[in-house]
Amino acid sequence: MPDLPKSYLPGSSVTPRGRFLVGLHCPPPFTVANLREQDLTGILGHTGDGSPVDNRRNFPAGDVQVANTKYIYEIANAFPFRGATFIDSGWADARAADPASIALPPPAKCSLRMVMENRFAQGSFKSILPELPLPVLYGLAANSTDPEELTALAGFCCRLEHDDSGRPVGLRFMDDGQGGLRADIDDFALFETIANNPWLPDAYKEVMVLRPGVQGASEIVGEWQGSGSHVFEYLRGNSYIPGGHYASNMASDAIRYQTADLSLQDMQALRHLYYQRTYAVLAGKAGIPLPAGRRKLSTSELEDLRRRILQVIDNDSEQVATLWGWNFGYDFSASGYRLHASHQMIHQQYAMVPQSVATDDNAMAIPSYSCGDLVADTIQRYRSVTGSDFFSDLLAAVRGNIRTDRKKGENNLVVWEDENVLLFVPKAQVSQWELQLLVTADTFDGPVGNVVEADTEVRDSIDRGILTAQKIFAGLGARMVTSIEFPKRLRVDNGQRLLYSFLPKLPWSMGAFSEAQLRFICGHYPEDFAVCCRLQLKTKNIYLSDNTTP
Repeated sequence: MPDLPKSYLPGSSVTPRGRFLVGLHCPPPFTVANLREQDLTGILGHTGDGSPVDNRRNFPAGDVQVANTKYIYEIANAFPFRGATFIDSGWADARAADPASIALPPPAKCSLRMVMENRFAQGSFKSILPELPLPVLYGLAANSTDPEELTALAGFCCRLEHDDSGRPVGLRFMDDGQGGLRADIDDFALFETIANNPWLPDAYKEVMVLRPGVQGASEIVGEWQGSGSHVFEYLRGNSYIPGGHYASNMASDAIRYQTADLSLQDMQALRHLYYQRTYAVLAGKAGIPLPAGRRKLSTSELEDLRRRILQVIDNDSEQVATLWGWNFGYDFSASGYRLHASHQMIHQQYAMVPQSVATDDNAMAIPSYSCGDLVADTIQRYRSVTGSDFFSDLLAAVRGNIRTDRKKGENNLVVWEDENVLLFVPKAQVSQWELQLLVTADTFDGPVGNVVEADTEVRDSIDRGILTAQKIFAGLGARMVTSIEFPKRLRVDNGQRLLYSFLPKLPWSMGAFSEAQLRFICGHYPEDFAVCCRLQLKTKNIYLSDNTTP
């Protein structure tokens, strides 16, 4: 392979050498002209012995001399449309000394009711509920760890029906003024936040948000039920996704508010409904009848249907794409901002993206957006610039990674793998703690680029990989995680591999102007986060089968 020119800029950190390019910012010492007019010096306070502390250091007399003492690493994302990551060595070096310190503490215990009833009288909390400001109520609804406090809040914000023992059995409904009925709720945001708090007793969760139909008229069009697991598939017929979408939700008799509680069977159930619906929609387009009966397809029936779909796809078939995503975790701020998913109960959403969409004047059609197309553009451009295959070089770069800071320490970015998939830390993370799952399996025609090309064994590996990532995040204390799929369009032969990205939201990096520019700030080296994840696999015993490797 010839040397790369110094101006080599394909927009990706991946190179045909099978290595990542890492930029190193270390500007020479520089001088900053002091253009300030006033010296507003003053006392900030005093030390314990009475010595004054002032702000004179903030008002230098002349120009400022800056001597750089730390490096900033700039790593273009492997996929140029995802921007670049900037690692502050001052933060990252501290994490490198102890990768196990990369974690969030568990939420602190919170109960205003217990404080009041310890200080005043039994029942005093309920008596002041009408006087509490709304931001205080929101804060308690989101953060309380006291089930009794949460049930009191629930009874305060809506009308619940109870049986003779006091157990909640339903909601009171009222005329909505438009010929229909709605639940009698005083403040829906408060109601929703209470119902999404994991500490609320399950009986209240069920009647408030989990019982089928209580959140609206969405039809249930699929179901997976087995020992200890139960999932419904809801149709969102007129949704924000053109053509509607589907949601596979854990049922009210299989309550899962935390990914730590998810079993492998739960994950396979959630994903089975995704595969089943995808194949059913494609079968309808191709005129392939589904197996008779209003029931879930077996694994063998699902595989047979997938193979039949692939047999009838030809050059005249529409180049559709799948759309799959998962927002885990709900939070609501006291100021009234919803911070993540619409509800806490574990659910996944999916749909089908058409090849094109007509424009408003019907003069022409334009491609309908799919995030997987951005990956297709990346590998096409990469091949035209380098003459090399992008995913082959990416895999080589991951497996042959050299530590970012070039110091002694871990080089390995791989967290977990089996014969079909690879779970790894991307060299440039677009979210602190990002993990990616790449399908490494091939078909006779090339790489597996979407779930239609994935056979039973590959789908099982994908499910295990997704669950492994989520279990790691649960062990690290992540409470909000967005997961997305980057699929290849159907009937496209471009060497694209199916890719998943898992993006935790951390308290200190929710997204601001840097992220809006696709500049992602990171406080650890990717190699150290990989170490941290592998430690989770060992200490939490997350391994999911005998033939998988850490």
